[in-house]
Amino acid sequence: MTRLAILSDMHGNLPALEAVLSDLSQFKIDRVIVPGDVINWGPFSAQVVDRVAREGWAVIRGNNEFYLLDYDTPRAPEAWTDRNHFSMLPWLAGQLNGRRHDIIATWPDTLHLRFPDAPPIRVVHGSPRSNREPIYPISAEADIEAMLAGVEETTVIAGHTHLAMDRCVGRWHILNPGSIGVPIDGRPGASYMLLEGNESGWHATIRRADFDDAPLFAEFERQSFIEECGVIAHLVLEEFKTHRLHIHPFVHWRSACRPHAAVDMNLLAEFKQIDPWPYIPPAFHVNLPGLAGF
Repeated sequence: MTRLAILSDMHGNLPALEAVLSDLSQFKIDRVIVPGDVINWGPFSAQVVDRVAREGWAVIRGNNEFYLLDYDTPRAPEAWTDRNHFSMLPWLAGQLNGRRHDIIATWPDTLHLRFPDAPPIRVVHGSPRSNREPIYPISAEADIEAMLAGVEETTVIAGHTHLAMDRCVGRWHILNPGSIGVPIDGRPGASYMLLEGNESGWHATIRRADFDDAPLFAEFERQSFIEECGVIAHLVLEEFKTHRLHIHPFVHWRSACRPHAAVDMNLLAEFKQIDPWPYIPPAFHVNLPGLAGF
Protein backbone atom coordinates (compact mmCIF):
# COMPACT_ATOMS: atom_id res chain seq x y z
CA MET A 1 0.00 0.00 0.00
CA THR A 2 1.30 3.46 -0.96
CA ARG A 3 0.80 6.23 1.59
CA LEU A 4 0.92 9.90 0.57
CA ALA A 5 0.55 13.19 2.41
CA ILE A 6 -1.04 16.01 0.42
CA LEU A 7 0.01 19.45 1.68
CA SER A 8 -1.54 22.29 -0.32
CA ASP A 9 -1.92 26.06 -0.19
CA MET A 10 0.69 26.75 2.49
CA HIS A 11 0.72 30.44 1.55
CA GLY A 12 3.85 31.39 3.43
CA ASN A 13 2.47 30.27 6.80
CA LEU A 14 5.43 28.63 8.52
CA PRO A 15 3.78 28.03 11.93
CA ALA A 16 0.94 26.16 10.21
CA LEU A 17 3.36 24.05 8.16
CA GLU A 18 5.38 23.17 11.24
CA ALA A 19 2.20 22.10 13.05
CA VAL A 20 1.24 19.85 10.14
CA LEU A 21 4.69 18.26 10.01
CA SER A 22 4.51 17.59 13.75
CA ASP A 23 1.12 15.91 13.31
CA LEU A 24 2.35 14.02 10.24
CA SER A 25 5.35 12.58 12.09
CA GLN A 26 3.15 9.91 13.70
CA PHE A 27 2.42 8.34 10.30
CA LYS A 28 4.62 6.36 7.92
CA ILE A 29 4.48 8.25 4.63
CA ASP A 30 6.04 7.24 1.31
CA ARG A 31 5.87 10.65 -0.39
CA VAL A 32 4.66 14.19 0.23
CA ILE A 33 2.83 15.91 -2.64
CA VAL A 34 2.32 19.70 -2.77
CA PRO A 35 -0.38 20.96 -5.20
CA GLY A 36 0.83 24.58 -5.30
CA ASP A 37 0.48 27.97 -3.63
CA VAL A 38 3.46 27.49 -1.38
CA ILE A 39 3.94 31.26 -1.22
CA ASN A 40 2.17 34.61 -0.70
CA TRP A 41 -0.44 35.83 1.79
CA GLY A 42 1.64 34.75 4.78
CA PRO A 43 4.90 36.52 5.75
CA PHE A 44 7.16 33.44 5.76
CA SER A 45 7.24 32.65 2.04
CA ALA A 46 11.04 32.47 1.94
CA GLN A 47 11.26 30.09 4.88
CA VAL A 48 8.48 27.87 3.52
CA VAL A 49 10.16 27.64 0.10
CA ASP A 50 13.41 26.69 1.82
CA ARG A 51 11.67 23.94 3.78
CA VAL A 52 9.86 22.54 0.74
CA ALA A 53 13.06 22.55 -1.32
CA ARG A 54 15.12 20.98 1.48
CA GLU A 55 12.62 18.15 1.95
CA GLY A 56 12.58 17.29 -1.75
CA TRP A 57 8.80 17.02 -1.92
CA ALA A 58 6.98 16.71 -5.24
CA VAL A 59 5.60 20.22 -5.78
CA ILE A 60 3.79 22.14 -8.52
CA ARG A 61 3.17 25.84 -9.03
CA GLY A 62 -0.15 27.45 -8.21
CA ASN A 63 -1.47 30.84 -9.25
CA ASN A 64 0.48 32.55 -6.46
CA GLU A 65 3.75 31.22 -7.86
CA PHE A 66 2.77 32.82 -11.16
CA TYR A 67 2.19 36.13 -9.35
CA LEU A 68 5.84 36.00 -8.37
CA LEU A 69 7.29 34.70 -11.62
CA ASP A 70 5.37 36.98 -13.98
CA TYR A 71 5.40 40.16 -11.88
CA ASP A 72 7.35 42.99 -13.51
CA THR A 73 7.83 41.01 -16.73
CA PRO A 74 6.20 41.34 -20.18
CA ARG A 75 4.01 38.38 -19.18
CA ALA A 76 2.28 40.32 -16.41
CA PRO A 77 -1.37 41.19 -17.15
CA GLU A 78 -2.15 44.89 -17.31
CA ALA A 79 -4.46 44.52 -14.30
CA TRP A 80 -1.44 43.87 -12.10
CA THR A 81 -0.37 47.49 -12.49
CA ASP A 82 -3.34 48.42 -10.27
CA ARG A 83 -1.56 48.90 -6.97
CA ASN A 84 -4.89 49.13 -5.14
CA HIS A 85 -5.73 45.49 -5.79
CA PHE A 86 -2.24 44.08 -6.37
CA SER A 87 -0.32 45.95 -3.70
CA MET A 88 1.15 42.69 -2.38
CA LEU A 89 3.13 41.90 -5.52
CA PRO A 90 6.15 44.15 -4.79
CA TRP A 91 6.11 42.89 -1.18
CA LEU A 92 6.12 39.28 -2.39
CA ALA A 93 8.86 39.88 -4.95
CA GLY A 94 11.03 41.46 -2.26
CA GLN A 95 10.88 38.26 -0.20
CA LEU A 96 11.72 35.83 -2.99
CA ASN A 97 14.55 36.95 -5.20
CA GLY A 98 17.69 35.21 -6.36
CA ARG A 99 17.99 31.50 -5.54
CA ARG A 100 14.43 31.07 -4.22
CA HIS A 101 12.94 32.70 -7.31
CA ASP A 102 14.95 30.31 -9.48
CA ILE A 103 13.78 27.28 -7.49
CA ILE A 104 10.14 28.22 -8.04
CA ALA A 105 10.80 28.92 -11.72
CA THR A 106 11.74 25.25 -12.21
CA TRP A 107 8.70 23.72 -10.54
CA PRO A 108 6.23 22.05 -12.95
CA ASP A 109 2.59 23.06 -13.33
CA THR A 110 1.17 19.55 -13.05
CA LEU A 111 2.24 16.08 -11.93
CA HIS A 112 1.39 12.61 -13.21
CA LEU A 113 1.86 10.08 -10.41
CA ARG A 114 2.11 6.36 -11.19
CA PHE A 115 2.64 4.04 -8.24
CA PRO A 116 2.64 0.25 -8.76
CA ASP A 117 -0.16 -0.64 -6.37
CA ALA A 118 -2.82 2.05 -6.96
CA PRO A 119 -4.47 4.03 -9.78
CA PRO A 120 -2.51 6.84 -11.50
CA ILE A 121 -3.07 10.37 -10.20
CA ARG A 122 -3.13 13.75 -11.92
CA VAL A 123 -2.11 16.65 -9.63
CA VAL A 124 -3.19 20.17 -10.57
CA HIS A 125 -3.61 23.39 -8.65
CA GLY A 126 -7.01 24.67 -9.83
CA SER A 127 -8.22 22.48 -12.68
CA PRO A 128 -6.39 20.84 -15.58
CA ARG A 129 -7.40 23.85 -17.70
CA SER A 130 -6.15 26.65 -15.43
CA ASN A 131 -4.47 27.11 -12.07
CA ARG A 132 -7.10 29.75 -11.31
CA GLU A 133 -10.16 27.65 -12.16
CA PRO A 134 -11.72 26.18 -9.01
CA ILE A 135 -13.29 22.77 -8.60
CA TYR A 136 -15.67 23.28 -5.69
CA PRO A 137 -17.39 20.64 -3.58
CA ILE A 138 -20.68 22.04 -4.95
CA SER A 139 -19.60 22.48 -8.59
CA ALA A 140 -22.10 21.04 -11.07
CA GLU A 141 -21.14 17.60 -12.35
CA ALA A 142 -21.35 18.78 -15.96
CA ASP A 143 -18.92 21.61 -15.22
CA ILE A 144 -16.46 19.24 -13.56
CA GLU A 145 -16.69 16.77 -16.43
CA ALA A 146 -15.88 19.60 -18.85
CA MET A 147 -12.86 20.62 -16.75
CA LEU A 148 -11.56 17.04 -16.63
CA ALA A 149 -12.22 16.14 -20.27
CA GLY A 150 -9.13 14.46 -21.66
CA VAL A 151 -7.67 13.58 -18.24
CA GLU A 152 -6.78 9.88 -18.44
CA GLU A 153 -6.05 9.44 -14.73
CA THR A 154 -9.10 8.45 -12.71
CA THR A 155 -7.88 10.21 -9.56
CA VAL A 156 -7.37 13.99 -9.59
CA ILE A 157 -5.87 16.01 -6.74
CA ALA A 158 -6.45 19.78 -6.77
CA GLY A 159 -5.97 22.69 -4.40
CA HIS A 160 -6.75 26.40 -4.85
CA THR A 161 -10.21 26.56 -3.25
CA HIS A 162 -8.98 25.98 0.33
CA LEU A 163 -12.00 23.67 0.74
CA ALA A 164 -11.45 19.99 1.51
CA MET A 165 -13.19 17.64 -0.91
CA ASP A 166 -13.56 13.91 -1.54
CA ARG A 167 -15.97 13.52 -4.43
CA CYS A 168 -16.68 11.18 -7.33
CA VAL A 169 -17.92 12.58 -10.64
CA GLY A 170 -18.26 10.32 -13.67
CA ARG A 171 -15.10 8.23 -13.94
CA TRP A 172 -13.06 10.54 -11.70
CA HIS A 173 -12.28 10.58 -7.99
CA ILE A 174 -11.53 14.23 -7.10
CA LEU A 175 -9.66 15.16 -3.93
CA ASN A 176 -8.71 18.43 -2.29
CA PRO A 177 -6.81 18.55 1.03
CA GLY A 178 -7.94 22.06 1.97
CA SER A 179 -5.42 24.73 2.95
CA ILE A 180 -2.55 24.50 5.38
CA GLY A 181 -1.83 28.21 5.45
CA VAL A 182 -5.16 30.03 5.06
CA PRO A 183 -8.20 27.97 6.04
CA ILE A 184 -11.28 29.91 4.88
CA ASP A 185 -14.06 27.49 5.72
CA GLY A 186 -14.80 29.11 9.07
CA ARG A 187 -12.67 26.67 11.04
CA PRO A 188 -9.21 27.25 12.53
CA GLY A 189 -6.40 24.78 12.01
CA ALA A 190 -4.21 23.73 9.10
CA SER A 191 -5.95 21.23 6.81
CA TYR A 192 -4.12 18.45 4.99
CA MET A 193 -4.82 14.98 3.59
CA LEU A 194 -3.50 11.46 4.05
CA LEU A 195 -3.98 9.12 1.09
CA GLU A 196 -3.68 5.34 1.13
CA GLY A 197 -3.72 3.61 -2.23
CA ASN A 198 -4.26 0.02 -3.29
CA GLU A 199 -5.82 -1.82 -6.22
CA SER A 200 -9.29 -0.63 -5.18
CA GLY A 201 -8.34 3.05 -5.34
CA TRP A 202 -7.22 5.90 -3.10
CA HIS A 203 -8.73 6.36 0.35
CA ALA A 204 -8.51 9.86 1.85
CA THR A 205 -8.44 11.11 5.43
CA ILE A 206 -8.59 14.84 6.15
CA ARG A 207 -6.66 15.97 9.20
CA ARG A 208 -6.58 19.33 10.96
CA ALA A 209 -3.57 20.56 12.93
CA ASP A 210 -3.93 23.43 15.39
CA PHE A 211 -1.17 26.03 15.34
CA ASP A 212 -0.17 29.16 17.22
CA ASP A 213 -0.78 32.16 14.94
CA ALA A 214 0.97 34.67 17.24
CA PRO A 215 4.32 34.33 15.38
CA LEU A 216 2.47 34.92 12.12
CA PHE A 217 1.02 38.27 13.22
CA ALA A 218 4.29 39.26 14.88
CA GLU A 219 6.12 38.74 11.58
CA PHE A 220 3.50 40.73 9.68
CA GLU A 221 4.10 43.59 12.11
CA ARG A 222 7.88 43.27 11.88
CA GLN A 223 7.67 43.54 8.11
CA SER A 224 5.36 46.61 8.30
CA PHE A 225 2.89 44.67 6.19
CA ILE A 226 0.02 47.13 6.55
CA GLU A 227 2.24 50.10 5.71
CA GLU A 228 3.63 48.25 2.68
CA CYS A 229 0.37 46.88 1.26
CA GLY A 230 -2.43 49.16 2.51
CA VAL A 231 -6.10 48.22 2.47
CA ILE A 232 -5.48 44.76 1.01
CA ALA A 233 -3.18 44.01 3.95
CA HIS A 234 -6.00 44.73 6.41
CA LEU A 235 -8.21 42.27 4.54
CA VAL A 236 -5.48 39.60 4.45
CA LEU A 237 -5.05 39.86 8.21
CA GLU A 238 -8.80 39.44 8.68
CA GLU A 239 -8.72 36.27 6.60
CA PHE A 240 -6.08 34.83 8.91
CA LYS A 241 -8.02 35.92 12.00
CA THR A 242 -11.52 34.78 11.01
CA HIS A 243 -10.83 31.89 8.58
CA ARG A 244 -13.22 33.50 6.10
CA LEU A 245 -12.91 35.28 2.74
CA HIS A 246 -12.51 39.06 2.96
CA ILE A 247 -10.69 40.22 -0.17
CA HIS A 248 -13.12 38.51 -2.55
CA PRO A 249 -16.28 40.07 -1.06
CA PHE A 250 -14.56 43.46 -0.76
CA VAL A 251 -13.58 43.47 -4.46
CA HIS A 252 -17.02 42.32 -5.61
CA TRP A 253 -18.88 44.72 -3.32
CA ARG A 254 -16.79 47.64 -4.59
CA SER A 255 -17.37 46.59 -8.20
CA ALA A 256 -21.14 46.35 -7.66
CA CYS A 257 -21.75 49.29 -5.33
CA ARG A 258 -18.80 51.73 -5.31
CA PRO A 259 -16.94 51.16 -8.60
CA HIS A 260 -15.41 54.64 -8.74
CA ALA A 261 -14.48 54.94 -5.08
CA ALA A 262 -10.84 55.12 -4.10
CA VAL A 263 -9.54 52.03 -2.36
CA ASP A 264 -8.69 53.65 0.95
CA MET A 265 -9.43 53.31 4.64
CA ASN A 266 -12.73 55.17 4.27
CA LEU A 267 -13.94 52.60 1.74
CA LEU A 268 -12.74 49.79 3.98
CA ALA A 269 -14.67 51.24 6.90
CA GLU A 270 -17.79 51.42 4.72
CA PHE A 271 -17.32 47.80 3.65
CA LYS A 272 -17.10 46.65 7.25
CA GLN A 273 -20.62 47.99 7.84
CA ILE A 274 -22.30 45.87 5.17
CA ASP A 275 -23.34 42.21 5.18
CA PRO A 276 -20.61 40.51 3.10
CA TRP A 277 -22.45 37.21 2.66
CA PRO A 278 -24.12 38.11 -0.68
CA TYR A 279 -20.66 38.79 -2.14
CA ILE A 280 -19.17 35.45 -1.08
CA PRO A 281 -19.49 32.45 -3.45
CA PRO A 282 -21.98 29.85 -2.16
CA ALA A 283 -19.23 27.22 -1.93
CA PHE A 284 -17.84 29.11 1.06
CA HIS A 285 -21.17 29.27 2.92
CA VAL A 286 -20.01 26.44 5.17
CA ASN A 287 -19.59 25.96 8.92
CA LEU A 288 -21.87 28.88 9.68
CA PRO A 289 -21.31 28.80 13.46
CA GLY A 290 -17.77 29.98 12.72
CA LEU A 291 -19.11 33.18 11.19
CA ALA A 292 -18.71 35.11 14.44
CA GLY A 293 -16.11 37.81 14.11
CA PHE A 294 -16.61 38.34 10.36
